[in-house]
Amino acid sequence: MSGLFITLEGPEGAGKSTNREYLAERLREHGLDVVLTREPGGTPMAEQIRELLLTPSDEQMAADTELLLMFAARAQHLAGVIRPALARGAVVLCDRFTDATYAYQGGGRGLSVERIAILEDFVQGDLRPDLTLVFDLPIEVGLARAAARGRLDRFEQEGKAFFEAVRHAYLERAQRAPQRYSIVDAGQSLDAVQRAIDGLLPGILDRCRG
Repeated sequence: MSGLFITLEGPEGAGKSTNREYLAERLREHGLDVVLTREPGGTPMAEQIRELLLTPSDEQMAADTELLLMFAARAQHLAGVIRPALARGAVVLCDRFTDATYAYQGGGRGLSVERIAILEDFVQGDLRPDLTLVFDLPIEVGLARAAARGRLDRFEQEGKAFFEAVRHAYLERAQRAPQRYSIVDAGQSLDAVQRAIDGLLPGILDRCRG
């Protein structure tokens, strides 16, 4: 068995966390060492950066500040969790990673792809996810689900146009590299989404054994 890096992406209310737990359970049934983590966050220091990024503030955060904080948290996360887990052969399931930066800071904030790519190479080297599951759903559905959870964070308070741009960026990236991305219709019932995940399981297990 070799380590495998799987990321789960999607806009607000897509059900990434719930389905990450489901996928982890299915993989553990096959005896795999599975590490669950998230971005921004994943280590105590990176979680502190997460709080800074998500907590609403009277001071508007500059888009470049937001971008740099995302990669600062990611650098800590890679050093403290992701790289060590992959080195020991674990399957890492990460709720969001750099695709989210391209979607939120690139698509949503309008920062250049080139600027993000420079930071991606600097922080990650040649490390990229082996597989990315993009949980896609209509913006209105996702925002309604997020609102039902309670108080909105700084990103969730953005308007519809922001999230339309985020969704478009995710889908565009998935269409450009279908060998790495699988799009899951997250607008379905939870049972239907998890059946779709079950359909991906044989391929994931083959990659682990590869």
